[in-house]
Amino acid sequence: MKSKNIVWHKAQITKRDRRRLNGHKSAILWFTGFSGAGKSSLSVAVEKELHKRGIRTYVLDGDNVRHGLNNNLGFSPEDRTENIRRIGEVSKLFVDAGVMTLTAFISPYREDRNMVREMVDDGEFLEIYVKCSLEECEKRDPKGLYKKARNGEIKGFTGIDAPYEAPADPELVVETDKETLRESVAAVLNFLQEKGYIQE
Repeated sequence: MKSKNIVWHKAQITKRDRRRLNGHKSAILWFTGFSGAGKSSLSVAVEKELHKRGIRTYVLDGDNVRHGLNNNLGFSPEDRTENIRRIGEVSKLFVDAGVMTLTAFISPYREDRNMVREMVDDGEFLEIYVKCSLEECEKRDPKGLYKKARNGEIKGFTGIDAPYEAPADPELVVETDKETLRESVAAVLNFLQEKGYIQE
């Protein structure tokens, strides 16, 4: 049960103050796509380039978060939604702190991703569809999960016996089965520059 005896405590330092101190905007770069599409590799590579430019960043990776904050959640539809809700709330805090936040989660349901979009102000949620064919993801199978799913060792695996709802209108699409990692990184950085999130 949610406590009724809580009151929001206002801070004296605002998001605008933190952004001014940092010298850049903050937002959520939400990388979504199949397992094996390259979300983690791309988010880490983009963070490296942003760091070189003096931008304060943090990557929230799906597997890493499940080692701690969300270690009590499984992969049922309900647990997946709660997983995304929690990481959405954490991402919102990072944005308020003035940090460019990169998240790498399969996040298979549009409704869940839209839930996070609604948590933050307009322009603070940037949905980046890491598009890669299921065939290519299964061929890569970096963690051996597709093989296990095909063998029935894993149930409810996205793309095999659980759905993935591709973004209907993402801010950016990168096609990692057609582009090199360097090209995908450049696409993200160019987008951020064109939209005024970062400077050249």
